[in-house]
Amino acid sequence: MTREGAITGLFALVVGVVVGLLLAPKPPTWLDPYLPVAVVAAVDAAVGGLRAALERVFSDRVFVVSFLSNVLLAVALVALGDALGVGGAMSTAVVVVLGIRIFTNASAVRRSLLKL
Repeated sequence: MTREGAITGLFALVVGVVVGLLLAPKPPTWLDPYLPVAVVAAVDAAVGGLRAALERVFSDRVFVVSFLSNVLLAVALVALGDALGVGGAMSTAVVVVLGIRIFTNASAVRRSLLKL
């Protein structure tokens, strides 16, 4: 990743957060069970992308596919849990598994940064 690309990405992130805070959009209530799981899945992909960047194996295509597939799979699992009547348990399971992945990747990021 080039310095300009990183700066552009960081700028886009800041603009997106500011616009989100100013507009304060309200998602439909039917999305309530899925949003937390989707956010955790997105954070998992982002931390994995950071780890890959630090290990110098980052691919934008792999990141986008990972990001989208993580979010869609997590939401699909929660929807399946809802259909089976165990939505809360399935949400918890998805968050626990993704949480483990986030902390595993975060520890690898930490090790990479401490080596520098």
